[in-house]
Amino acid sequence: MKVVVCVKQIPDPADPGALDPETKTLKRDSKLILDDSDAYGVEMALQLVDAAGEGEVHLVSMAPNNEVAGLRTALAMGAASATVVSDPALQGSDALATAKVLAAAIAKQEPDLVLAATESSDGYTGTVPEQIAELLGLASVTFAKSVTVESGLAKVKRQTEAGFDEVECALPALVSVTAGVVEPRYPSFKGIMAAKSKPVDELDLAGVGLDASQVGWAGAGQEIVSITAAAEREAGEVIEDEGDAHERIVAFLDDLKVL
Repeated sequence: MKVVVCVKQIPDPADPGALDPETKTLKRDSKLILDDSDAYGVEMALQLVDAAGEGEVHLVSMAPNNEVAGLRTALAMGAASATVVSDPALQGSDALATAKVLAAAIAKQEPDLVLAATESSDGYTGTVPEQIAELLGLASVTFAKSVTVESGLAKVKRQTEAGFDEVECALPALVSVTAGVVEPRYPSFKGIMAAKSKPVDELDLAGVGLDASQVGWAGAGQEIVSITAAAEREAGEVIEDEGDAHERIVAFLDDLKVL
């Protein structure tokens, strides 16, 4: 069984850098790391391949400057190989353009299953996995809290507000997983050393069969017109108990429509 995992490499949240004043987008010219959200997909893929008793995990990423630092982390976890798509024309790509690039790279691998995070930690659109599935003509199951594969079927427990739905679909398919679906392993020293020699295929736009008019600023269906700082969080109200604290708390919660 071959499982492809969509992996995003993002600026380190501990040192997120700055916004480009001209493009109003996040600068990505520093070292990028594996998005924590994608570590769950990598771990799930590794466990599925182990359960199948055969197969491999391949990673697909789109990043500037052929960045592979985040991919190496996922390779150190146990993935066998990776593809990174990098091209100057990709700057400014929106969610749909990103999906087109990733879908084209995934198609080259002919996977049995594609896994992705529900959304990235630096974009939060939550649309890319479903767009990839549509472009590839795959069944798509979202918000997976558990995934198993049996007899050519993906069996998924899909998180809902009321609990979970049990969903089955034929492979190949795309499943987006939630945080906490599994506990990602820490790369061992042996894994880190092995990751340095694992193959990473570097492709440009031509390599995935796309042209500059379909991606980047030229192909974007949206425009960032302004950016503002998030409002600072205001201090909460301190309630001192004078015998009626419980009543005041209930009233406060009632005003918030919590009760």
